[in-house]
Amino acid sequence: MAQDTTQDSRSKEQTAPDPEDPRKPGSPTDLTKPSWGYVFKRALSEFSKDDCTDLAASLTYFAVLSLFPALLAIVSLLGVFGQGEATTRAITDFLDQYAPAELVTLLENPINNLTTSTGAGIALLTGIVGALWTASGYTGAFGRAMNRIYEVEEGRPVWKLRPMNILVTLMLVLIVVLIMLMVLISGGIAQFVGDIVGLGDTTVTVWNIAKWPVVVILAVVLIAVLYYFTPNVKQPKFRWISMGSIVALLVAALAAAAFVFYVSNFASYNATYGIIGSVIVLLLGLWIMNNVLLLGAEIDAEVERSRQLQGGIKAEKTIQLPPRDTRQVDKKEEKWDKLVDLGRKLRLGHEHIDYSSGDSGRNGTKEGAAASGRGTGDPTRSS
Repeated sequence: MAQDTTQDSRSKEQTAPDPEDPRKPGSPTDLTKPSWGYVFKRALSEFSKDDCTDLAASLTYFAVLSLFPALLAIVSLLGVFGQGEATTRAITDFLDQYAPAELVTLLENPINNLTTSTGAGIALLTGIVGALWTASGYTGAFGRAMNRIYEVEEGRPVWKLRPMNILVTLMLVLIVVLIMLMVLISGGIAQFVGDIVGLGDTTVTVWNIAKWPVVVILAVVLIAVLYYFTPNVKQPKFRWISMGSIVALLVAALAAAAFVFYVSNFASYNATYGIIGSVIVLLLGLWIMNNVLLLGAEIDAEVERSRQLQGGIKAEKTIQLPPRDTRQVDKKEEKWDKLVDLGRKLRLGHEHIDYSSGDSGRNGTKEGAAASGRGTGDPTRSS
């Protein structure tokens, strides 16, 4: 499979049409009804073929590593501005509404200590650096998943890939922090901001109404950045909204609502596992969200495939988009060839040994050395 992907990447570099090839429909809205039917049918098939549930589990691991440094940065940021008490109340109110009681009890005192600590500035810096470091792992993992979806191998050299991942990570961390602030900020914090800008109580009312559309917009930007910049393919022009992102947002909202309802009314994780149950709930929630993101990516990939097919481009087997770079693919291939050659020498150096006989195993080394020595002389010489 890996070798096939390598060959496909090299072939696409030479033969894949331009991402904006004029033969394709100019917009996904120009796809016919049969093409849309093919998009969703193939997306579901590719989702299973690409083992996206396993990829989502990997992404969940990196998301967990990134979540707590980001939360530390948010709490510390608001603590720096003297809103430690309001921040604690906002976070605990949010947890009271959506998290098990055991988790609220466990986190309330640490959060309170952090927001009231005189070292909030140091904690803020630590949280930002930690969030960037761990979130870059998520960005890299998402890029590898996208490469599988678009049927290419990562070919960008480290000096080119790493800066791109860091830049994307900076954008992602900023967006995630803003989303979490939008969700957490309410009441006293909004009043505090309103007093600063001179709007008073009006700020609270406006904020409670306006924050949710802003959260949706930020989520759209986050998905667009992930879908466009992480894979090693030259995609058509950047789009803020795609069919995949729309489906991802809708399914994510429905999945989140269904999951919260299930956990609140039917699940018994806390009764069975205690505080570990809260961790299980968190992991399941993140895993579901990552599955949704990958499903949206599959849909976008199949929209591009259907555009190519409708334009007469042979994309029924593999999506015809050129890779951004293949230099790393060449290096990997060289290392692979060296390992194959080494394995071949190992096989040829021991092919004369018959391990089925009782003494061959003990004498194999000496016989192998003798055979190797004879092999360097006259090939007609008898053994």
